[in-house]
Amino acid sequence: MKKLIILPILIIAFILPLSCLAQTAVNQDKIFKAEVIDIIQEEKTALPDGSKITRQHLKLKGLEGEFENREIEFNGLGDIEVLNQKVYQEGDRVLVAASFTGEDSEPHFYIMDYVRTDKLWLLTALFLAVLLLVGRGKGLRSLIALALTFVIIIKYIIPQILAGANPLLVTVLGSLAILIIIIYLTEGFKSHSHLSVASIFVSLLLTIILSFVFVNLAKLTGGGSDEALFLLNIEGLQINLQGLLLAGIIIGALGVLDDVVISQVVATKEIHTANPNLPLKQLFQKSYRVGTSHIASMTNTLFLAYAGVSLPLLILFASGNTAFSSWQQAVNTELIATEIVRTLAGSIGLILSVPLATLISAWWFTKKNQNK
Repeated sequence: MKKLIILPILIIAFILPLSCLAQTAVNQDKIFKAEVIDIIQEEKTALPDGSKITRQHLKLKGLEGEFENREIEFNGLGDIEVLNQKVYQEGDRVLVAASFTGEDSEPHFYIMDYVRTDKLWLLTALFLAVLLLVGRGKGLRSLIALALTFVIIIKYIIPQILAGANPLLVTVLGSLAILIIIIYLTEGFKSHSHLSVASIFVSLLLTIILSFVFVNLAKLTGGGSDEALFLLNIEGLQINLQGLLLAGIIIGALGVLDDVVISQVVATKEIHTANPNLPLKQLFQKSYRVGTSHIASMTNTLFLAYAGVSLPLLILFASGNTAFSSWQQAVNTELIATEIVRTLAGSIGLILSVPLATLISAWWFTKKNQNK
């Protein structure tokens, strides 16, 4: 138990100094929480397409900072918001932005969104309870690994990218640290853990090579999304968007590879334990049959994860309300092509990880048995 506590502390102590002190520009605008205390006026307005939206004039009370207990007004009657139109009720908690147009001017207030943190904390607490109740000790270790993974991404990978480092190189190094932490913390310092690290490393390397080749063959710049274009508008920030695209593919594939490879190595170990005299070929064949069923489900999982994120975009293209007359034209756009490369490159790496992990672990266990 002491090792379980000391190890994360040492890792955090090692990771934190690696982080860059990425500085962001100070903005005069301030965001704070407020509560809707009165609906002064509410009206419905018809849009040119026939749909109707509700606009509101609201009285708010600040809940924090310099605006705490201050009553302010948000007049949304003159603003037409077509997307994300929200109708607020008394008692709703909202995020409000105070925008300053000059040094001594009074701020202009506008509502950004609902305050959702309390609901998110509730869901987080439910997740932790289920994880610890079902997983027990291993669930606790996986939770610590998750926290350390978050630390590496937030305190190392992102600051290094913001500082101008190569996103691909930084993500590879960060992914290796995440890989070691996840496996050794959850599985322990055992033979199947070493085999899992080696198998995932080889599979991840193949995924990186494959992604790099096809990102360049397809001439993907990484600037196909609105989020990437926003990064270009940040003053003083120079990011290699193509490297950032590859970094995203690596991180997305790592989590799935972790699950598949560990399961496959453990399955091979259990088959070998049940019959230690199995030759390499038979041990590989029996373990591989277990892995093939895993391939189908995990490939679907990876595809559905990407499809779920891109669902609004897929619906838009399927609706026919675009300038493209066919799917062939649509997939040639960088936005769609990027998702295809991301999905297929990650899936190929995932598929190859099964025979690789099976072969490496079968070879190791049969060799170990022969040396006895």
